[in-house]
Amino acid sequence: MNAKVKTTAPNAVIEKVEALNDDELDELCDAAEKAILDGNGFGWLKAPSRTVLERYWRGVLLMPQRDLFVARLDGAVVGSSQLLRPPPNNEAQAHSAQITSFFIAPGARGFGLARGLIRLAEDIARDGGYRQIDLDMRASQQAAIQLAEGAGYQRWGTKPRYALVDGVYVDGYFYSKSLVAE
Repeated sequence: MNAKVKTTAPNAVIEKVEALNDDELDELCDAAEKAILDGNGFGWLKAPSRTVLERYWRGVLLMPQRDLFVARLDGAVVGSSQLLRPPPNNEAQAHSAQITSFFIAPGARGFGLARGLIRLAEDIARDGGYRQIDLDMRASQQAAIQLAEGAGYQRWGTKPRYALVDGVYVDGYFYSKSLVAE
Protein backbone atom coordinates (compact mmCIF):
# COMPACT_ATOMS: atom_id res chain seq x y z
CA MET A 1 0.00 0.00 0.00
CA ASN A 2 1.33 3.43 -0.88
CA ALA A 3 -1.42 5.85 0.13
CA LYS A 4 -0.97 9.52 -0.78
CA VAL A 5 -2.65 12.80 0.08
CA LYS A 6 -2.19 16.05 -1.82
CA THR A 7 -1.93 19.28 0.13
CA THR A 8 -2.82 22.83 -0.80
CA ALA A 9 0.70 23.45 -2.13
CA PRO A 10 1.19 22.11 -5.67
CA ASN A 11 4.68 20.84 -4.86
CA ALA A 12 3.78 19.03 -1.62
CA VAL A 13 2.56 15.50 -0.97
CA ILE A 14 2.05 13.22 2.01
CA GLU A 15 2.46 9.47 1.61
CA LYS A 16 2.61 6.24 3.55
CA VAL A 17 5.90 4.50 2.83
CA GLU A 18 6.92 0.86 3.15
CA ALA A 19 10.61 1.48 2.39
CA LEU A 20 13.07 4.34 2.00
CA ASN A 21 15.96 4.47 -0.45
CA ASP A 22 19.29 5.91 0.72
CA ASP A 23 18.47 9.43 -0.51
CA GLU A 24 15.07 9.43 1.20
CA LEU A 25 16.62 8.14 4.43
CA ASP A 26 19.22 10.90 4.27
CA GLU A 27 16.50 13.54 3.70
CA LEU A 28 14.42 12.17 6.58
CA CYS A 29 17.42 12.27 8.91
CA ASP A 30 18.18 15.86 7.83
CA ALA A 31 14.58 16.90 8.44
CA ALA A 32 14.54 15.19 11.85
CA GLU A 33 17.80 16.91 12.86
CA LYS A 34 16.39 20.32 11.88
CA ALA A 35 13.18 19.68 13.82
CA ILE A 36 15.11 18.51 16.88
CA LEU A 37 17.33 21.60 16.81
CA ASP A 38 14.17 23.73 16.54
CA GLY A 39 12.69 22.12 19.66
CA ASN A 40 10.21 19.82 17.91
CA GLY A 41 12.17 16.61 18.20
CA PHE A 42 9.34 14.15 18.94
CA GLY A 43 11.09 13.26 22.20
CA TRP A 44 14.69 14.05 21.34
CA LEU A 45 16.13 17.19 22.92
CA LYS A 46 19.51 16.97 21.17
CA ALA A 47 20.14 15.60 17.71
CA PRO A 48 21.66 12.12 17.96
CA SER A 49 24.38 10.94 15.61
CA ARG A 50 23.42 10.21 12.02
CA THR A 51 23.98 6.50 12.65
CA VAL A 52 21.46 6.53 15.50
CA LEU A 53 18.88 8.38 13.37
CA GLU A 54 19.33 5.99 10.45
CA ARG A 55 18.89 2.98 12.75
CA TYR A 56 15.81 4.56 14.28
CA TRP A 57 14.07 5.09 10.91
CA ARG A 58 15.06 1.65 9.62
CA GLY A 59 13.64 0.16 12.83
CA VAL A 60 10.36 2.03 12.40
CA LEU A 61 9.92 0.43 8.97
CA LEU A 62 10.39 -3.04 10.49
CA MET A 63 7.81 -2.66 13.27
CA PRO A 64 4.54 -4.37 12.37
CA GLN A 65 2.38 -2.11 14.56
CA ARG A 66 3.67 1.12 12.94
CA ASP A 67 2.95 2.91 9.68
CA LEU A 68 5.41 5.58 8.56
CA PHE A 69 4.14 8.64 6.72
CA VAL A 70 6.44 11.18 5.09
CA ALA A 71 5.82 14.73 3.97
CA ARG A 72 7.54 15.82 0.75
CA LEU A 73 8.10 19.33 -0.51
CA ASP A 74 9.57 19.71 -3.99
CA GLY A 75 10.17 15.94 -3.91
CA ALA A 76 12.35 15.98 -0.78
CA VAL A 77 11.32 14.40 2.53
CA VAL A 78 10.80 17.23 5.05
CA GLY A 79 8.76 15.64 7.83
CA SER A 80 6.96 12.57 9.07
CA SER A 81 4.58 10.98 11.50
CA GLN A 82 3.75 7.46 12.55
CA LEU A 83 0.51 5.64 13.18
CA LEU A 84 0.90 3.30 16.12
CA ARG A 85 -1.60 0.46 16.40
CA PRO A 86 -2.11 -1.48 19.65
CA PRO A 87 -0.47 -4.90 19.92
CA PRO A 88 -2.68 -7.95 19.26
CA ASN A 89 -2.85 -8.84 22.96
CA ASN A 90 -4.45 -5.48 23.83
CA GLU A 91 -8.01 -6.39 22.86
CA ALA A 92 -9.52 -3.84 25.25
CA GLN A 93 -7.91 -0.96 23.34
CA ALA A 94 -8.05 -2.50 19.86
CA HIS A 95 -10.41 0.30 18.78
CA SER A 96 -7.81 3.05 19.18
CA ALA A 97 -4.66 4.02 17.26
CA GLN A 98 -2.17 6.79 18.04
CA ILE A 99 -0.31 9.40 16.03
CA THR A 100 3.27 9.67 17.24
CA SER A 101 6.70 11.00 16.27
CA PHE A 102 5.15 13.88 14.36
CA PHE A 103 7.28 16.71 12.93
CA ILE A 104 7.88 19.06 9.99
CA ALA A 105 11.32 20.63 9.43
CA PRO A 106 11.25 24.39 10.12
CA GLY A 107 11.81 25.51 6.52
CA ALA A 108 8.92 23.38 5.26
CA ARG A 109 6.20 24.68 7.57
CA GLY A 110 3.21 26.63 6.30
CA PHE A 111 2.40 24.45 3.28
CA GLY A 112 -0.31 22.26 4.83
CA LEU A 113 2.05 19.31 5.36
CA ALA A 114 1.23 18.89 9.04
CA ARG A 115 -2.52 18.83 8.32
CA GLY A 116 -1.87 16.34 5.54
CA LEU A 117 0.07 14.03 7.86
CA ILE A 118 -2.80 14.05 10.35
CA ARG A 119 -5.43 13.53 7.64
CA LEU A 120 -3.63 10.56 6.08
CA ALA A 121 -3.06 8.91 9.47
CA GLU A 122 -6.76 9.35 10.26
CA ASP A 123 -7.79 7.90 6.88
CA ILE A 124 -5.53 4.86 7.28
CA ALA A 125 -6.73 4.32 10.85
CA ARG A 126 -10.38 4.63 9.82
CA ASP A 127 -9.86 2.23 6.89
CA GLY A 128 -8.22 -0.19 9.35
CA GLY A 129 -11.37 -0.24 11.49
CA TYR A 130 -10.13 2.01 14.27
CA ARG A 131 -12.81 4.07 15.95
CA GLN A 132 -10.59 6.56 17.78
CA ILE A 133 -7.21 8.19 17.30
CA ASP A 134 -5.06 9.73 20.03
CA LEU A 135 -2.03 11.98 20.25
CA ASP A 136 -0.08 13.79 22.93
CA MET A 137 2.37 16.69 23.05
CA ARG A 138 4.18 19.11 25.28
CA ALA A 139 1.98 21.96 26.51
CA SER A 140 4.58 24.41 25.19
CA GLN A 141 4.07 23.38 21.54
CA GLN A 142 1.50 26.03 20.62
CA ALA A 143 1.49 25.40 16.86
CA ALA A 144 0.88 21.68 17.38
CA ILE A 145 -1.88 22.41 19.88
CA GLN A 146 -3.63 24.74 17.41
CA LEU A 147 -3.24 22.14 14.66
CA ALA A 148 -4.72 19.32 16.76
CA GLU A 149 -7.60 21.38 18.09
CA GLY A 150 -8.29 22.77 14.61
CA ALA A 151 -8.47 19.20 13.29
CA GLY A 152 -11.17 18.31 15.82
CA TYR A 153 -9.10 16.69 18.57
CA GLN A 154 -10.44 17.09 22.08
CA ARG A 155 -8.05 17.61 24.96
CA TRP A 156 -8.97 15.16 27.68
CA GLY A 157 -6.06 15.46 30.06
CA THR A 158 -2.96 17.21 31.27
CA LYS A 159 0.06 15.43 32.69
CA PRO A 160 2.27 17.46 34.99
CA ARG A 161 5.96 16.72 34.46
CA TYR A 162 5.28 15.22 31.02
CA ALA A 163 8.81 16.12 29.89
CA LEU A 164 12.03 17.47 31.35
CA VAL A 165 13.50 20.09 29.01
CA ASP A 166 16.71 21.89 29.93
CA GLY A 167 16.17 21.04 33.59
CA VAL A 168 12.60 22.37 33.64
CA TYR A 169 9.51 20.19 33.83
CA VAL A 170 6.94 20.81 31.10
CA ASP A 171 3.30 19.72 31.21
CA GLY A 172 1.83 17.56 28.46
CA TYR A 173 -1.58 17.44 26.83
CA PHE A 174 -3.49 14.36 25.70
CA TYR A 175 -5.97 14.47 22.82
CA SER A 176 -8.48 12.09 21.22
CA LYS A 177 -10.70 12.20 18.17
CA SER A 178 -13.52 9.87 17.24
CA LEU A 179 -13.20 8.49 13.71
CA VAL A 180 -16.80 7.30 13.52
CA ALA A 181 -20.14 9.00 13.97
CA GLU A 182 -21.52 7.92 17.32
